[in-house]
Amino acid sequence: MTIKACVFDAYGTLFDVAAAAREAARDPAFAPLRDLWPQVARDWRLKQLQYTWLRAVADAHCDFWQVTQDGLDWALDSANLADPALRERLLALYWELSPFPEVPQVLATLKARGFQTAILSNGSPAMLDGAVQSAGLGDVLDDVLSVQSVGVFKPHASVYQLAVDRFDCPPDQILFVSSNGWDAAGGAGFGFRTVWVNRMAEPIDRLPWRPTEILTDLTEIPDLAGRF
Repeated sequence: MTIKACVFDAYGTLFDVAAAAREAARDPAFAPLRDLWPQVARDWRLKQLQYTWLRAVADAHCDFWQVTQDGLDWALDSANLADPALRERLLALYWELSPFPEVPQVLATLKARGFQTAILSNGSPAMLDGAVQSAGLGDVLDDVLSVQSVGVFKPHASVYQLAVDRFDCPPDQILFVSSNGWDAAGGAGFGFRTVWVNRMAEPIDRLPWRPTEILTDLTEIPDLAGRF
């Protein structure tokens, strides 16, 4: 079945979620973060994701910006970094996360080859707009889809249905790409062709579904989309 659209998760897939902590750690004003930023970045991301899952199963949805702040507060508390100015700086940087180096060219190549492209993310529309505009990716994306329109976080099926509805095609004509193994698995269970971008060389999640392909970055996505 020919792929019609390539749909990407945002955070960790297109945008480097460690960039905020890494950038803040370079500022002499936040010297205590210098050696702790990898821990803070890791814990921030983990708690952010855990809170989305817990809220989804508890039917306690909120804006992704709330779980982003909650996750950061836990991470800073764990690292004993009680500095309101640091918190404010990290949150500001999250609105302008750097894209991974290959992202602009990959998206441009997909567009040049006739594929439609989109983001499908837990992020709120405002957060995603900030990241897309900061990275200069607006011209190579056909749409930015947020879970806010369905009121539940991934991997709920209603989130993946947003892409099917947007591109008016069956799930197997969509290539869904995520750096989160659980997300790639959830998309596969929904019926997408999926790629897990395993940037951290992690073991595969023990879930009922497996991604169609596993890559280490996005570079091969245009060729892979053309082969399906």
